[in-house]
Amino acid sequence: MPVMGVRRFERFFREAAGLTVDKNDVKAYNDFVNDKIYDFFLIGATRAKANGRDLIEPQDLPVTKGLQECIRDFRKIDQDIELRPLLEELTTRPALEPSASEETNARLPDLAGGVSVALARALRTMDPERRHPLTPQWEHVFDLFHLLL
Repeated sequence: MPVMGVRRFERFFREAAGLTVDKNDVKAYNDFVNDKIYDFFLIGATRAKANGRDLIEPQDLPVTKGLQECIRDFRKIDQDIELRPLLEELTTRPALEPSASEETNARLPDLAGGVSVALARALRTMDPERRHPLTPQWEHVFDLFHLLL
């Protein structure tokens, strides 16, 4: 990832939860977000099939109230940082059957942003005194998200 992209992610984590992250953290973060997006779309594909549709629509994605609030907060934070274009570029669109509608694909960066806000805040909650999460903290939060999302 270009240095400018890493700097935007660093700023994002500072604004979202007062955290300091580095290039290695951003790589782990990106892998995690893509894993979660895949999980959302996997559930979405199951729901679309169950409802006899050949496209995954936004309502098929399992977005909770808390995640909706994090998406809203991401949009506010992103007004200054402009992270959305990077998320658009970095977020992998899962190749599943059925495929996602254009509307669903258009929401992908906001979904990734919401997951990012939730992740940053969870890291801060796990250890409120630590400004730069270490690998074990990242792994613990990833494990929690894998259980819940």
